[in-house]
Amino acid sequence: MNAYTSVPVDPESAAVLAERGLRLAVLDATDDAGLKRWLLADARGFHEVTPTEGTLEVQVEDIATDRVTGVWDASQADPDTPVATVRSWEMGLTVPGGTALGSYAISSVTVSPTHRRRGIARAMLTAELRTAVNLGLPMAMLTVSEATIYGRYGFGPSARQSSYLVDTARAHWTGPSPAGRVQFVSPESLLADGPTVFERTRERSPGEVDRREIWWKRTLGLLPNEPDAHKRGIRAVRYDDADGAIAGFALYEIALQNVSHPGRLKLVDLVAATDDAYAALWRFVIEMDMVNEIDAPLRSVSEPVAWQVSDHRAVRKTGERDHLWLRILDVPVALGARRYTAPGDYVLDVTDDLGFAQGRFLLTVAADGSGRAHPLGAAPAPAGAVEVALSAADLASLYLGGTSAVDLARAGRLTETTPDAAIRLDTALHSAYAPHLSTWF
Repeated sequence: MNAYTSVPVDPESAAVLAERGLRLAVLDATDDAGLKRWLLADARGFHEVTPTEGTLEVQVEDIATDRVTGVWDASQADPDTPVATVRSWEMGLTVPGGTALGSYAISSVTVSPTHRRRGIARAMLTAELRTAVNLGLPMAMLTVSEATIYGRYGFGPSARQSSYLVDTARAHWTGPSPAGRVQFVSPESLLADGPTVFERTRERSPGEVDRREIWWKRTLGLLPNEPDAHKRGIRAVRYDDADGAIAGFALYEIALQNVSHPGRLKLVDLVAATDDAYAALWRFVIEMDMVNEIDAPLRSVSEPVAWQVSDHRAVRKTGERDHLWLRILDVPVALGARRYTAPGDYVLDVTDDLGFAQGRFLLTVAADGSGRAHPLGAAPAPAGAVEVALSAADLASLYLGGTSAVDLARAGRLTETTPDAAIRLDTALHSAYAPHLSTWF
C-alpha cells in the first residue's frame, strides 16, 4: 500500500463539510463499485461522455493505486454518487539540475453544478495540501483546465506548453544529418524501451513528471477497452545512435483530409535523449511523404526545430498557455532540491494566506550551483544579500526558472527590498532549458 492512500481523511475539512450535511471520505481501493461511481461523477464534472462499463474497468485499474477522495450528499436522489471528486498520488517532479523532487500530484478536481458555491472545492483542496504536508512532501502540483481557480490556494503557473503547426512544404530540412538511423518499431516494444529513454531526458527537462505504466499503455494504444479506436493508427519509430543504442522515439498518427492526400501528421510524442536523436526524429516527420502539415501539441515553448529548417516561419506556434502549476509547501526543502546559476545570498520574504510557506527565508547559493535555505525570521540579512518580498504562488511560478522575476516586479507582484534584486534573482533562478511538461495528469 502506498503511504498516501493510508493517511486518514483530513479532519479539519471533514468537520467543515459535515456542518453542511456533506461527507468527505477516501475510497477503499478494493471498492470497485464505489470507484466506478466516483469515475462517473468525475466524467460528468468534466462534461465528458459517460464511460462504458469496459472503459470503467480500465479506469478503475488506473486509479486503484491513488488516493481517491470524494464528497457525498446523503440527501440527494443518488446518495451513492459523489458530488465532488479529487485524486492524488506521489510523483517525481524534475527540477533544474535534474533532481526528481518527490511531490504531491493532484488531479480530477470536480464539483457538481448542483453543489457550487458551498465551499466544497476549498475544503477538498486545503485537505489535499494538509495531507501532502503530513506525508512530508515539499511540493504539490497539478495541471489545470481553468486558470482562475488555483492561485487562491497558493499555486502558481510554473511551466508553459505550446502547440505547433509545421508547414512541411516550406520547412526544408537544413539541420544536422545524424549518423544513426530511424526505424519502425511496435508500440509494445516502447512499453519496455521508452521509459528508459524518457528518464535520460529528465536532466534537461525541468517540469517533467514521472510517466506511470498506465500512461504508457494509454498513449501507445495498448488498452483494448479504451474508446479511442483511432489510437490503433499510431505509428512508432525509434532512433538508434551510431553505436546502435536507442536514444529517442516518436509516436505519430496521420489523418487524411477529405479521405485523400495530403494528410496531417499529429505528433503524439517525441522524446529525445540526445540532440542527434532530436534532429533525426524531427527530420523524419517533416520529410514524411504525402503529408503537408504537422500538428505538434504539448511541446516546449522553445523548440530547436524552428532553427533546423530553411523557413523559420514554417514552424508556427498556434497556441501557448500555462500548463503545470506548483504549490510550495516546504520552502527550505524545495529551494534546496534545485540548482542555481549565480552564487550569493537571497532573502525571500514569503506571504501565504494558508500558512504553509509563510516566512522569511535565506537561500545561500554556492559556487557549484547548489543551494541551502533556512528560515531567517527577524534576523538581519547577510551583507550584500538580495532581498525580495513575494507571495507563495509567485515563488512557485519562479521556481523552475521559466518565469521572470523582473516581469513580476514590474507587474507589482514582487517587491524589491534591495537595488536590482529582481535582475539578480532572475540570474540565479534561470534555467537554460525552458520548463516543460509533456503530459497531462
